[in-house]
Order: sequence, then C-alpha cells, then structure tokens
Amino acid sequence: MAQKVLVEMIDDLDGSEAGQTVPFGLDGVQYEIDLSDENAAAMREELATFIAAARRTGGRKTTVRASAAPTAEERERSKAIRTWALDNNWAIAERGRIPREVIAAYEESQKPAPKARKRTAKKRAAK
Repeated sequence: MAQKVLVEMIDDLDGSEAGQTVPFGLDGVQYEIDLSDENAAAMREELATFIAAARRTGGRKTTVRASAAPTAEERERSKAIRTWALDNNWAIAERGRIPREVIAAYEESQKPAPKARKRTAKKRAAK
C-alpha cells in the first residue's frame, strides 16, 4: 500500500500556510518565526526604519529559505517529548517549537539508571 505524507508549515501569527522561516535577533537573543510570504514582507517593512538607523555588528547576510519538512522520525520524537512533558507537568503547547529546557529534561529522563555495583567475594572477605 502506498502512502503520501503531507507536511505543512504553518504561519506562527495567523495559522495560515507559511512560506518561509524568518530568523531575527533582539537583545542578544536569536529567534525564528514561520511566516507566510505576506506576513514576512510586513515584518520586514515594520523593521525597515529601525534597521536603517541601526549599526550592523557582524554576521553574514543570509538568504531566507523555507525550512525543511520534519522527517517521520522527528515527528514521532516530538510527539513522544510532548506526551512525556504533559505527563510530567511541563507547560507545553500542542504545536510549535518545543522549548530547549523540555527537550533537555526529556533526554535526561531517557538515560538508563546507573546499575548497582555488586560486591565481589574478595571485597566481602576483606571486611
């Protein structure tokens, strides 16, 4: 049986279909937002006055490109993390990016517990 999986990128502002991921920074923090082409143009237009008056401090100018669709494995991992987070009282949205702190806590919870060390007969005899 053949299957066709369709992955859509959703605009983080209005829920419409997004055409691109727009990276930006403010107060030393880097962000990314998925936007439709119309909302991305509006964002750039709103920031144009501030950018024109600002000093560039480094970095390279990059081209905006649509982000790659997540693989089935990545979607399953995200689903597992969200389920774990909800079961462990983490506040998390149903969709969108998963906070780094939640991912780190999930990964820590998946590590195997350290095995108890067995005492050998030689060590017991020494006591």
